[in-house]
Amino acid sequence: MSTCHEPHHAHHDHQHSPDCGHTAIRHNDHVDYLHDGHLHHPHGDHVDEHRLEVSANNPDQCTPGCGGHAPGHVHGPGCGHEPVPHGDHVDYLVDGHLHHPHGDHCDDHGPVELA
Repeated sequence: MSTCHEPHHAHHDHQHSPDCGHTAIRHNDHVDYLHDGHLHHPHGDHVDEHRLEVSANNPDQCTPGCGGHAPGHVHGPGCGHEPVPHGDHVDYLVDGHLHHPHGDHCDDHGPVELA
């Protein structure tokens, strides 16, 4: 969902760049920035909202036992991992992989390339 101009992030006064402090992720042919649970793409005089697509590289399937954090860790607000919009849900960035809370485990929704 990387269509330009839709939707826009309203009232965004932060200038994203390699030195802005937000995690940069390669997405298709550009770089997006994780910012407060949103995936932002600077575009001209505004910021577009993006989501990572469900794909062979980033599937939306059950994969119990993805690891990367302490057993019993629960992803959610304040858990220490950045939320990443993926398909129709939110995953969490853990060691370069998308983790999706699912029942009593996390699913591995694949790697992302940090920029």
